[in-house]
Amino acid sequence: MYELKTKETDSSVIEFIEAVDNMKKREDAYKLLDIFTETTGHEAKMWGPSIIGFGMYHYKYATGHEGDAPLVGFSPRKAKISLYFAPGETKRDELLGKFGKHTSGKACVYINKVADINTDVLKELITESVKFLKETYPEQ
Repeated sequence: MYELKTKETDSSVIEFIEAVDNMKKREDAYKLLDIFTETTGHEAKMWGPSIIGFGMYHYKYATGHEGDAPLVGFSPRKAKISLYFAPGETKRDELLGKFGKHTSGKACVYINKVADINTDVLKELITESVKFLKETYPEQ
């Protein structure tokens, strides 16, 4: 049976951020920690070794695959900062048009630094992602 790699852990979010080598990236991680905490109302938790997640939802696909994941999150990686939002959220493309300098994948949005983005739009992306996941997976 498939085992999820990214699970909630008891590791310290602050210790993880403090271990980020690049001081500017560490400062941005603290800014994001404040923004995500304030916007979601959830306490930050470590998911796997490197994702800071907020809230949780349980998903189950038609294939039978199921698991738990954070509603939203971020990770201050070496190259870029990864922001995790719900794939499929309908306002995402519109909001990303006003977001600022970024690249994106299916579930991730990548930024170099917080100064490159509009934090009000970030808050909207967080809010819309949480709303979408709570509506899609209501048994929370």
